[in-house]
Amino acid sequence: MEGNVIGPGPYRATKLWNETIKLFRGGMPLRRHWANFRYYDCSFTGSEAIDYLHELLRCNYNFGPEVTRNQTLQLLRKFFKAHVIEDIKGRHGTEDFEDNSHLYRFPTLSPLKSFPTRPLLRDSCDLPRLIRWDDYEELPQQENVAPLKTAVMTSDLWNKRHSVAIGDVSECKLIRRKEITSKQVDHIWKSMTVAHLQRVLGLQSLDGVLNLKHVNSKHVFHNVFSVNKTGIVILENKAEDMPYWVVSAMKCLANWPNGNETKQPVYPGFERDVLRTVADYFQRLKEPLLTFHLYEVFVNILSLLQEEEVATEALQVSGLLLPPPNRRRLQLLLRLMARVCQNPHLPPLNDTITTRTLMLQMFSHCVLGSVDEMDLDELLATKLVTFMMEHHNTIFQVPAKLRGQVEEHMSHLKRVQIKYAGSDTDFSLSPAFCKQIRRVESEEQKVIGTQTPLQQLLEGLIADKELPAKDKRKRLKQFQRSYPEVYQNRFPTEESKAAVIPAKTPRLKPHLMFLKKPFQPFQRSWSFRA
Repeated sequence: MEGNVIGPGPYRATKLWNETIKLFRGGMPLRRHWANFRYYDCSFTGSEAIDYLHELLRCNYNFGPEVTRNQTLQLLRKFFKAHVIEDIKGRHGTEDFEDNSHLYRFPTLSPLKSFPTRPLLRDSCDLPRLIRWDDYEELPQQENVAPLKTAVMTSDLWNKRHSVAIGDVSECKLIRRKEITSKQVDHIWKSMTVAHLQRVLGLQSLDGVLNLKHVNSKHVFHNVFSVNKTGIVILENKAEDMPYWVVSAMKCLANWPNGNETKQPVYPGFERDVLRTVADYFQRLKEPLLTFHLYEVFVNILSLLQEEEVATEALQVSGLLLPPPNRRRLQLLLRLMARVCQNPHLPPLNDTITTRTLMLQMFSHCVLGSVDEMDLDELLATKLVTFMMEHHNTIFQVPAKLRGQVEEHMSHLKRVQIKYAGSDTDFSLSPAFCKQIRRVESEEQKVIGTQTPLQQLLEGLIADKELPAKDKRKRLKQFQRSYPEVYQNRFPTEESKAAVIPAKTPRLKPHLMFLKKPFQPFQRSWSFRA
């Protein structure tokens, strides 16, 4: 059977736990069993429960075919302690659930976990703000920002800002923004990476998924640019790297049988001892390689694994948030796991399970885990690490779309601008933040965002009483040619235009100018000589 894929959300592990219980209770075959000369209806044996739940988990996309019988047994033991099931005498949690013929049953009410209290949904302004043209060297603080004053656009300022459109270029000069600091570059990479992650995950907010205080902007920049030719992170502080003996052991297994650089004697079972050495190192780390802070981010990615390209991009983006030492260890570990599983020359590393299953069981919990151990941690980690191991060559690449967006934004900040004399008024809007909207809203904002300032400019030109009537008519005509839609909306009829625009005084033709003089009758004077 195919289970429903649990949708993304900050409480996905709890949803998945409850969903698994419902599927198990709804499908587990129940029948009459005999024990100690008595029969028990609606019961099942421990082995029957393992057989059914194991197949259920393997066929459910949230877990997959990598789930082992032992992992199923561990999950049933958690069910037993949580009173999801009980023995036929009504006991639960006092002893371990066993893979045998011991009888169990479902209690009348199987407890489901309650969801944690959701934090209040905040606006997307929680995302880091991008650096803009009018920012200063120091990054602006979002808190306690004074409201911007309403700017009044005079006709003179309008003339200077739109001199090209009206055909009268005022005095101007080229200016360039101050050089962008390394701190600002780090901030830009952080803000755009987090915004890109939110879009890929398809979430309206990162509340409950990612605390931005735990995102280090320097880590993002380092993971993008401080890499070798194969894409492995290079650490500046070598003390943060893995010990030499661990790296040597990993190379030995990855390149078997040609990886024994130390030329140590090879004996039967040597490769198993080398693997145990590597496993001991990773299992003793203080926290999983994906860190506790990013646990919910990667659990959310589990629901995207059906769409390979989307899941790969989500892992590419979220992987940039890792501390560089963790990212380097994860890269080398996944590459080792993939090579070991694909190496036909490597002897079997376990007598009972396949090498692939052994690698997943041994290292999955070293990659993903929560601060408070969750009931499904092991199964979720196995599912995610399986995908990461199969795609280890691509999930550590920087998304081309994200890189292009950052480079375009950086290029915009470095461009020169034309500044007109006297046009120092700041008409920039208040700090803007990324927020996903519908296409229709985007088109509406595009129209409104373009026309509103032009309407204000037109009104300022009309209201300017110091501008001679001749110049006003000339500029209004040029405005009409440049922005006909805005002009038509303001003056839909001739009457509306005549009400605010001064009428033009008619000029007479030269041959009619004499008509303006008053008519005088012709008079002739005579003179006589004596």
